[in-house]
Amino acid sequence: MELLEKLNHVLNKWLLIIGGVAVLALMMLATGNVLLRIVGMPFRGAYEIVSFLGAVVTAFALGYTQKRKFNIVVDILSDKFPKGIKRVLDGIGYGIGVLFFAVIAWVIVQWGLKIAVSGEVSETLKIVYYPFIFCVALGFAVLSLTLVIDLIGTFGKKGGI
Repeated sequence: MELLEKLNHVLNKWLLIIGGVAVLALMMLATGNVLLRIVGMPFRGAYEIVSFLGAVVTAFALGYTQKRKFNIVVDILSDKFPKGIKRVLDGIGYGIGVLFFAVIAWVIVQWGLKIAVSGEVSETLKIVYYPFIFCVALGFAVLSLTLVIDLIGTFGKKGGI
């Protein structure tokens, strides 16, 4: 379990750093495009690049957000339950989340492979964009790993029933 937590920590840390760099690039590109638009020379393809970077930023933040429990939780009913029942319900929720997001990661990888094989490129800049698709899949895979750790922690030593 400790090795899994360390791996998760390192992955989330690196994805967060890369996501932060992508946010900075996205902001600089968007700001630069607005300034250039004022003088009548907007950056061609800015929308495409901002979209790709936005997808990477969002996907790379998923695991870290779950790890820190920054997601919105609606627990109006579950707060009234005894701790044991609440723990079981949390475990069920984590289990469903693991399956759901692992399937999403798998489907996105399959889509990325299809795009890579077809040689499809972006419309305006004609750049290969399947690496961005794989980045999104990686974000969902790391989220699944984080949920696995939460699931094990729910029923493990720390939170056993």
